[in-house]
Amino acid sequence: MSTPLLECVVLEPDVDATASVVWMHGLGASGHDFPPVVPELGLVEGHGIRFLFPHAPSIPVTVNGGMVMPAWYDILAMDFDRRVDEDGVRGSAAHIQALVENEIQRGIPADRIVLAGFSQGGAIALHLGLRFPQALAGVMLLSTYMACDGNLDEERSEANAQVPIFQAHGTRDPMVLLGMGEAARDRMLGLGYGVEWHTYPMEHNVVMEEIQAIGTWLNRVLPPI
Repeated sequence: MSTPLLECVVLEPDVDATASVVWMHGLGASGHDFPPVVPELGLVEGHGIRFLFPHAPSIPVTVNGGMVMPAWYDILAMDFDRRVDEDGVRGSAAHIQALVENEIQRGIPADRIVLAGFSQGGAIALHLGLRFPQALAGVMLLSTYMACDGNLDEERSEANAQVPIFQAHGTRDPMVLLGMGEAARDRMLGLGYGVEWHTYPMEHNVVMEEIQAIGTWLNRVLPPI
């Protein structure tokens, strides 16, 4: 049975779309969180990038007393190991993979698609980006961590062994500690991935300098064609 497509906020380019960015929000947010950032990216004219901002389903979140809120998976404890609901991670990754495959069916090649996400959304982008069976244009990881690492060595895709990775983190982040981002970075470096690493004196948010760096990176990995 096919995986249903998540509802998304979609920003179409002024020209025919030749690339796509699937950008996932963080815990308790929605697909409306990051569209206002797009005009600030400084993308080159005629970039042809379609942005998709999917909405996570609403589920009970253990660390928030079981409160129902938009979440890509349950968070079981607020500790450095960041124990998570692996079934939830894999389920959300399957939903995002369905979105990516739908973009491919619409005529966007996999190597013109970037997976991106903030916090929980970044954990999904990281999980799927290293496992996706076709080479992607890039993976963008903002203030995030590696949610479930147990089977990465066996599951990672050779097709994305050289995928460009942009990773940014706040040095003052009280929610996803800097060390958690560094641990994800070091794990990827240890497996031979190339990671463009940025830190900013911010908390669990994004800042203009970071947005400009994201735009520079997107212009490089998704140039107009």
